[in-house]
Amino acid sequence: MANPVDKPQPDLDGIDAATRAAILVEALPYIQAFAGRTVVVKLGGSAMGDPELARSFATDVVLLRAVGLKPVVVHGGGPQIGEMLARLGKATEFRDGLRVTDAETLDIARMVLGGRIGRDIVSSINRHIPVAVGLSGEDAGLIVATQRDASLGYVGDVVDVDRTILDTLLGQSFVPVISTIGADGQGQAFNINADTAAIAIAEALDAEKLIYLTDVSGVLTEMDDPASLISRLSVARARLLIAEGVIAGGMIPKVEAALAAVEGGVGSAHILNGRIPHVLLLELLTDEGVGTMVTRVAGGAS
Repeated sequence: MANPVDKPQPDLDGIDAATRAAILVEALPYIQAFAGRTVVVKLGGSAMGDPELARSFATDVVLLRAVGLKPVVVHGGGPQIGEMLARLGKATEFRDGLRVTDAETLDIARMVLGGRIGRDIVSSINRHIPVAVGLSGEDAGLIVATQRDASLGYVGDVVDVDRTILDTLLGQSFVPVISTIGADGQGQAFNINADTAAIAIAEALDAEKLIYLTDVSGVLTEMDDPASLISRLSVARARLLIAEGVIAGGMIPKVEAALAAVEGGVGSAHILNGRIPHVLLLELLTDEGVGTMVTRVAGGAS
């Protein structure tokens, strides 16, 4: 089975009317099931650096909104922050995989996340219809944070999420695009890991789904065999596969994040390859899907 990202993309102009109708009919029950539900999408990996994939992502978000879903986009930007620091000649130090963040690094992170990445995502969505609104977790007390460890500087953990501003925007059919800077009660800002911030936001919104767009296709039982993709994975089986070493290395934190989401009350969590054009539509509105869906129990709803 070929990796979907390697498959030639279909020429939609060559699809006959009957096939187009069949595609719409297949999508209909999913549209009906998810209408009015909140879907949080954590955007990362290649989809943030490839203009074509960025356009594909924006189109998917607009279409999901058009058929009645409530998409919320959460993004980080570690590589882009690193590039800016290097460009400015500022050294970067990591401890346990986390960037040590002094005051200058925090200012650069705020600039890159909200002023560059967030604006690019908002702009790409608003080219279709002006509904995307860029937010920082600092806005309206959205993400309340506390310092994780003094040795890491201004790196924070989420204490609370105030959904008020999100309810206001979603109630008017806007699409929030959130950069993951939080603040404490005194207004001190902190850089927040985007994966964990997405979990907290999804839980606060009682989201139906939390979707991680990554650089991998999902959970594979054989690392080099795309055909070994596990389409549906229960919490219990995921824990077993981690214990057995089937899920290993860099896949562990991705799966752990998905587990934390569903154990926190999110309907399901999805690990998708953001390099596949229109991956959101393929996963949410088709029978087969293209990634790994994590649910609390085996055979959970898609």
